[in-house]
Amino acid sequence: MEYVLRTNALSKSYRNFQALKGVSMNVPQGAIYGFVGKNGAGKTTLIRLICGMQEPTSGEYTLYGRKNTQKEIVKARRRMGAIVETPSIYLDMTAEGNLRQQYRILGLPSFEGIGDLLQLVGLAHTGKKKAKHFSLGMRQRLGIAVALAGDPDLLILDEPANGLDPQGIIEIRELILRLNRERQITVLISSHILDELSKLATHYGFIDNGCMVREISAAELEAACRKCVRMQVSDTKALARVLDGLDIAYKILSSDTADAYAKLNVSQLASLLEKENCELISMQERDESLESYYVSLVGGDKNA
Repeated sequence: MEYVLRTNALSKSYRNFQALKGVSMNVPQGAIYGFVGKNGAGKTTLIRLICGMQEPTSGEYTLYGRKNTQKEIVKARRRMGAIVETPSIYLDMTAEGNLRQQYRILGLPSFEGIGDLLQLVGLAHTGKKKAKHFSLGMRQRLGIAVALAGDPDLLILDEPANGLDPQGIIEIRELILRLNRERQITVLISSHILDELSKLATHYGFIDNGCMVREISAAELEAACRKCVRMQVSDTKALARVLDGLDIAYKILSSDTADAYAKLNVSQLASLLEKENCELISMQERDESLESYYVSLVGGDKNA
């Protein structure tokens, strides 16, 4: 397997705070790599290192086969486009004006292709409207257009759907999928909207407290996500006693709801619950979501 980006024991410290602790990451070529972690876990710090905005304290990374300590890393970074935290756009310029400015910064020989880029991100109709009058979703798409100006092979997006309404999230999702499938652009995307990320990602990296906890492909994640039976009962304490007796893993969700991670004999369960004066109200098979997997992996709240 070919990798666009690999980090090896990458660490970053700020005075007495260590933001990254020996992170090793592997982003395959052609992947949509979902980078998942709580606020403050180290996602943006790692992205800043890769983009050359900061230097690592220790460890190294390789971008398109070039190490960060080599002079050639500058050329390798030219194959990358990125939005870090917020889109880099000029609010007093039009969408076309923003792209023209980015073309000048990159030293591109002509403005050819700007129309196609605007069409790609759904902003061809904006005309003389300035970016300060754009919706948040339009600004985000303009930021992606700016990141695409140099025709990159790797696109890094830091929370691209943050703050967007449902329609804006759908538009960003469809754009990312189109870039990946039609232009074969590898995408590294950090996001706290885990349900949305599950509709995009082909690979995942879970980071917590500056450490890479696990890397896994979407196929491996699907296999790892446990199926469960969600039950509603009159007394979860009684249910817990029964499931403990059957040696079945479970999770109590509320005073009347629990998930059991096993195939259950309904008749046996109902009979045992009856002896505990507990009524089985309903049962439903469910698949563990990405969010549930993440919480079970790192614990704590679900915000990435």
